[in-house]
Amino acid sequence: MVKFILKRIFIAIPVLFGISIIAFFLVRLVPGDTVTAMLGANYNEEQAEVLRSKYGLDKPLMVQYFIWISNVLQGDFGESTFTSQPVISAIMERLPVTIELTILSLLFAIIIAIPLGSIAAIRRNTLIDYFASFFGLIGISIPRFWLATIMILLLSLKMGWLPSGGFVSFFEDPIANLQCMVMPVIAMGTSVGAVIMRMTRSTMLEVIGQEYIKMARAKGVPNSLLVWKHALKNALIPVVTVIGIQAGYLMGGTVVIEQIFSLPGIGLLALQAITNRDYALLQGTILFIASAFVIINLFVDIIYAFLDPKIRY
Repeated sequence: MVKFILKRIFIAIPVLFGISIIAFFLVRLVPGDTVTAMLGANYNEEQAEVLRSKYGLDKPLMVQYFIWISNVLQGDFGESTFTSQPVISAIMERLPVTIELTILSLLFAIIIAIPLGSIAAIRRNTLIDYFASFFGLIGISIPRFWLATIMILLLSLKMGWLPSGGFVSFFEDPIANLQCMVMPVIAMGTSVGAVIMRMTRSTMLEVIGQEYIKMARAKGVPNSLLVWKHALKNALIPVVTVIGIQAGYLMGGTVVIEQIFSLPGIGLLALQAITNRDYALLQGTILFIASAFVIINLFVDIIYAFLDPKIRY
């Protein structure tokens, strides 16, 4: 098991290295630079040269990259050019909001999707199966921003049940915190739940049709035990894959939702960094989200090994 985990870690290292290269050079393809955004209408070439020299932007791109990545390997992600705040500090301040949004959205999706997908497979071609298929189609088709906007119009502006935006820490006021998170969680979790539900239904149908399930049913094994203990466990391996991928997408896909609901998370931080051409901050957030994605997939691989011992060998 230790060798299995170490192998996955060694595979993740070149992936993160490649992402750092893409993050560094991709942000520089956008017209303008940090200095242009800082000076704005007061842009002056002499001042611009002084600032570029101060932030090391006058050096060749490869030199800038190696300086940046060597600092990152020492735990120094640089400073924001607009706030002079260390990048890692800015990320850590916003991280709890994004983590809470991601975890709650994923839990919301799993709690709905796995039972619904399993029951739809067990009761194939019944009303609940048709409802599950309809939910999957609608959930995948509706854009998150549209669903978020409709919920704000109905649940907040029309009915006044929930706040339209803002954030309150769970430790300050748990009830207010959950009220702030209800609509963002539904907006993000619906599409994820639809994907997980469809995969659960598909894999459950495949497993239920296998010979060992038919044999166990013929021997008189209770249907509830057969389905929920034996069939579901074997059906969960591809579902875990989808959950891991979707968790990574949730971490990286909070930009729009955090902007709509004014949630001070990493997604909104990245959007502000793009607007301000804040290279250090943007590179740091991209690399952090990518690292979170890789770590989540590492955990998925470990869960694989527990669900299916054959994978360990």
